[in-house]
Amino acid sequence: MPTPMNEIPESKEEPSRVAQVHQHSTFRSMLFGKPRDINDPSLFHSISLIPFLAWVGLGVDGLSSCAYGPDESFRALFGLKTGNHAELAVLLAIATTITVAVISWSYSGLIEHFPYSGGGYGVATKLLGPYFGLISGCALLVDYVLTVTTSIASSVDQIFNVVPVEFSSFKLGVELCVTGGLVLLNLRGIKESINVIVPIFLLFVATHLALMIGVLVVHPGTIAGHISQIHAEVHNDAQNLGLWVLLVIFMQAYSRGAGTYTGIEAVSNGVSAMREPQVTNAKWTMLYMAVSLAVTAGGLMLCYLLADLTPMVGRTMNGLLVEKVNFGTWFTWLTLGSEAGLLLFAAQTGYIGGPRVMANMALDGWVPRRFSSLSDRLTSHYGVLLVGAAAIGSLLYTGGSVDMLVTMYAINVFVTFSLSQLGMTRFSWIRRNRKGQGLTPIFLHSFSFVLCFSILVAVVILKFEQGAWVTIFVTGLLIILCLLIQRHYRRVRVKLGELNAQLGDMHTLTGPVPADIPQMDPKKQTAVFLVNSYGGLGIHTILIALKTFPKQFSQVYFASVGVLDSGNFKGAEEVVRLKADRQKTIDHYVHLAHTLGLAAAGEYTLGTDPVAESTGLCLKIREIYPRSVFFAGKLLFEAEKWYYPLLHNETAFAISRRLQLQGIPTVVMPIRILKFEG
Repeated sequence: MPTPMNEIPESKEEPSRVAQVHQHSTFRSMLFGKPRDINDPSLFHSISLIPFLAWVGLGVDGLSSCAYGPDESFRALFGLKTGNHAELAVLLAIATTITVAVISWSYSGLIEHFPYSGGGYGVATKLLGPYFGLISGCALLVDYVLTVTTSIASSVDQIFNVVPVEFSSFKLGVELCVTGGLVLLNLRGIKESINVIVPIFLLFVATHLALMIGVLVVHPGTIAGHISQIHAEVHNDAQNLGLWVLLVIFMQAYSRGAGTYTGIEAVSNGVSAMREPQVTNAKWTMLYMAVSLAVTAGGLMLCYLLADLTPMVGRTMNGLLVEKVNFGTWFTWLTLGSEAGLLLFAAQTGYIGGPRVMANMALDGWVPRRFSSLSDRLTSHYGVLLVGAAAIGSLLYTGGSVDMLVTMYAINVFVTFSLSQLGMTRFSWIRRNRKGQGLTPIFLHSFSFVLCFSILVAVVILKFEQGAWVTIFVTGLLIILCLLIQRHYRRVRVKLGELNAQLGDMHTLTGPVPADIPQMDPKKQTAVFLVNSYGGLGIHTILIALKTFPKQFSQVYFASVGVLDSGNFKGAEEVVRLKADRQKTIDHYVHLAHTLGLAAAGEYTLGTDPVAESTGLCLKIREIYPRSVFFAGKLLFEAEKWYYPLLHNETAFAISRRLQLQGIPTVVMPIRILKFEG
């Protein structure tokens, strides 16, 4: 039996180079943290999130929207032409609470039935079809990027409200630096980034709860008074303006606060990050988020009314409310400071949710495959980097304008909401006759669909010229790009299928296994093949290598790396399954070599970086078989195009370069695909 490959041999490089590599590793560890040990049985438990931490990390986006969502709704009740309709704030608070409850309840059902589907993207794909899933996924990606930009721009605006005007030219630069800082923080890992947020999150909850209680203490008798006046004032407004005009005013205010509901879907996208039992913990997290969001958003709108506030240009409603309660300067700084901090870290949702959606789309072939890979810190590092880069581009395009960003931000999330609820309505209808199902889920999801779709239409119509068209245009371009990428991968799969068909079943073509299987000899020259799955590419590599070097090798060794990515990184049982798959692949290739009359053996290792893990494995094999030559197959196209390296990895060449630097002979065997366009 071969020696287990769990140690990388000591490098034989010059001391100066070893020192440089060590220094680089130390610096990298300082920035991103030490690599995770995937063989540690407690790994998944240590990096998973309990409901409280998930509420903080995934609920920060929803709760931070209370800094601008209720503000936008309440301001819409004070029109220049229609006058003051502040009494509708009570109805807005009720409507907001109901909306949060309905969407959250329906998403709890989504979590229960589709815990690992990737949230709205996966549900739309499974229940409505891949193209609906594509629309939902692209809408979510744009929304998560805008989550980052809107949150950071709003937070920096809060800070610059107390900074002298002459420093305002530095605002965009600060926003860009903060965006880059959050990229670095998230590359260290989800749990590490959330631990930084916890104190600010709790401070926000405490100060805003105290603020709302303070309003009730200062205005103890106004609640019953306002409620008793609502019917009379609404009746009076309906007579003077007309019921339809009053309804339009209410709907405009309701739709302008659509940003309040963004972030509710984040829990369904992050179930795989939860601690076991994941579904139960995800539903508890959803409950925490729904209650905190409904109480804070609805409560703030009621407080604006009870405190008799009137919107002022350049001042936030929460700022006016804090001044009205007047608990002291220290409380004002704590409350508004926690808002700024929470808005800043609301971008965290974008850095968590965006890469997860991209990883699921990569597994389905809509975006480049590399976006499903994980770093040695087990983060979707390519996704984090892309979200950060797109957020920087958005900030540069809008100049950090919060008004424009909020307008763009409030649209795409309701595209995903609508498609998810439409899919769940269909799912509930199909299952209506099952025991314990009934009609309640159908009514719940259909009502939620109508609610979300109505908000979407209202926001698009009312804000089309204010930036809504930009979001629609960018999302449309992203959908077209994904269609082109998926078409390319589909054509590659067809060509690989033709390659496999040409070979047929290698077990039968090459005859039975000889009775006297030769044994491996460390002193003999050995061909070491780097293999992935058992199929045409690997088999072609072996046959071409043996044909190119006839009678050169009497024994072969197979090395394989099981790569942990976003598709299989869901728990310890997935690691066991991946190990079984790698062993099965090795067994297939060893059997194939035996039928060819060759001595054969092989082994595998697991990791997140295929280049680093393959290099370490090869170095260990080289110690056991010093006369070995390493072979890897590389898919080549007859007409290479500039974007192919973005869609296909260069793993074979990267491994070859690393091994050759160690003085180890390595050959990359080209496997050509002819007559390929796409």
